[in-house]
Amino acid sequence: METGDAAPLTRYVLKDGDSFLVANSLGDISAPSEGFFVHDTRIVSRYELLLGDLEPALLSSAVTQDNVLFVAHLTNRALSAIDEMGAPEGLIHIARSRFLCRERMFERITCMNYGDRTTRVPLRFRLAADFADMFEVRGSRRDARGRLLGPESDEWGYAFRYEGLDGVARASSVVFSRPPSPVAPGEVEIVVMLEPGAVEELYTEIGVIREGRPARARYRDEASLARRNMRRRQRRGARVASGGPLFDQWMRRSRSDLALLTSELDTGPYPYAGIPWFSTPFGRDAVITALQTLWLDPGLAKGVLTFLAKHQAKEESPFLDAAPGKIMHETRKGEMSALKELPFGLYYGGVDTTPLFIALAGAYLKRTGDTDTVQTLWPALLAAVQWIERVCDADPNGLLVYARASERGLANQGWKDSGDAVFHADGRLAEGPIALVEVQGYAHAALRTMAELGERWDPRAAAHWTRRADELRATIEERFWMPEHAYYGLALDGAGELCAVRTSNAGHLLYVGLPPTERAMAVAQQLMSPAFFTGWGVRTVARGESRFNPISYHNGSVWPHDSAVCASGMARQGIRGAATKLLRGAFEAAVHFDMRIPELFCGFARTQGAPPVAYPVACLPQAWAAGSAFMLLQACLGVEIDGANRTIHVHRPELPPGIQDVVVHDLAVGDQRVDLVFRSSGTRVAAFIDGDADGAVSLLVRN
Repeated sequence: METGDAAPLTRYVLKDGDSFLVANSLGDISAPSEGFFVHDTRIVSRYELLLGDLEPALLSSAVTQDNVLFVAHLTNRALSAIDEMGAPEGLIHIARSRFLCRERMFERITCMNYGDRTTRVPLRFRLAADFADMFEVRGSRRDARGRLLGPESDEWGYAFRYEGLDGVARASSVVFSRPPSPVAPGEVEIVVMLEPGAVEELYTEIGVIREGRPARARYRDEASLARRNMRRRQRRGARVASGGPLFDQWMRRSRSDLALLTSELDTGPYPYAGIPWFSTPFGRDAVITALQTLWLDPGLAKGVLTFLAKHQAKEESPFLDAAPGKIMHETRKGEMSALKELPFGLYYGGVDTTPLFIALAGAYLKRTGDTDTVQTLWPALLAAVQWIERVCDADPNGLLVYARASERGLANQGWKDSGDAVFHADGRLAEGPIALVEVQGYAHAALRTMAELGERWDPRAAAHWTRRADELRATIEERFWMPEHAYYGLALDGAGELCAVRTSNAGHLLYVGLPPTERAMAVAQQLMSPAFFTGWGVRTVARGESRFNPISYHNGSVWPHDSAVCASGMARQGIRGAATKLLRGAFEAAVHFDMRIPELFCGFARTQGAPPVAYPVACLPQAWAAGSAFMLLQACLGVEIDGANRTIHVHRPELPPGIQDVVVHDLAVGDQRVDLVFRSSGTRVAAFIDGDADGAVSLLVRN
């Protein structure tokens, strides 16, 4: 097959519920990492459109702003000789429009003849389904696989079937609105005869098998349903608008990406982590995404808390890294997980998710005043804090540590979970059990939250949790502070030796409000120094430290959610200008990434006129990367909402550079909804409430 294109094709993604599709800019599924996936299984692994033997030429491709529709515009290369009813290059326009709905892809292929003679257009399709588990696609090798049955063809297309080793029969199909003719195994052709100026449409569907066959009415009905579902998700929560068109585009794209990644589960809305590798419920990612968006959409936090409480561990399992009270890290539905070839069917190997779960519950109650939900969660919160206390009691230093219980699990169980992410100043990898500095901050926040909640539900235990929080704080200050660096170390290893490395992890201590003012200021100063701040965001590891590498996954790259957490922490310490600077860097990076910030990008210093350097296999979109835009904006505006008392607190607000006003539309405050307006007024930013004629919501502004 001739391609004629030397440059690699961009990948585009669509998602609906537990299905997602990764295809190239032509609309083809052809590369090893592409496919149509349902429940962590690739049910279609090849779906290519050719014009005869030739790949069409790409004109343009994009996903619509609402993330519902992928559209590619193509044209023909020279087909066959003119006297055989062919066409010179560029006379046939082909538009591919597709969307996902109910675990199926619907596509319309429109052909238009701009030539002056009737043209024969051979639409050829190459089709296959390998039913590979997501982890196989990612590179895992299996000793044995199930039985892949031969494709079944009929008048309208192909059906593919696979009998898994887990006893599950999986099936998919590719069907057409016109009967195709077989050309070769897995290859069919539909010939369209186009008169001059004529337009013809072909409808195709791929995915789980359903009754009926493709048609215009079916395409339109399903498209209408897909758009309604997306609009419903996008209407949730408050909306941000400003006088800056590009800034508004970033806000809208981030909101659309969160809507795309959010699935409606029986427990409520839940943001899946990212596409392609992490389109499934993760614990830590969802909690942080919920914290990022809590001020705008508390309903997402409620859905996350309810789901995680439902799946809280009840018993010990070394293979799953589970223990009573622990909150899950990840859940999968594929064959390999079902067979326990990997532990990720319902896996608990994350040390930080449990304290973050408690912290989110406390933040949710403050934001909404919803005591009924938190009271329902109270047994899960008690079990979670009891797990934290058991782990801390077993550690000689009284810290929340991790050490994987199974060789099949994750070696590192903080958010930087790659194998080389925890190391000493001389480059040695740390050996467990490991106590990460930011995890101790989360544990402190969890204990403090339980003390606050305990004042309502268990006053006697509240004093106990307050004491434990104070003790943990003292231990952190004693064991992790590095006076010679005026900074906190990364971790304590199993021997109690400090990993004396400067990393962004320390910025998370500012987020939970743990360090005293002098130390917080010292950390903030370094985070904004050239060693950390690239001009686009905060590096995960400071330049000059051992193992620093700007193109690594966790040891010198920039993670937007990490930068946003650091920015929020610095804002809480009163360093609002740093948050504004980080927001500006993130926004300007977003402009280079087509307004969709990836999971991470390389940690090279910003140079004039050059864009940020992409990380080649970053998830895009990714939930906590999209959510970082809203956390950064909140940090700049200094907004905190007290739902129970229907009060908005605004502290020393700053607007993004070049933006004169920001309006947060339809902001829920208790049982009221208002518009919160920020407007530049000389050297200050004024804040006021619009749409509250009865004065039911209070606004307290401190400058």
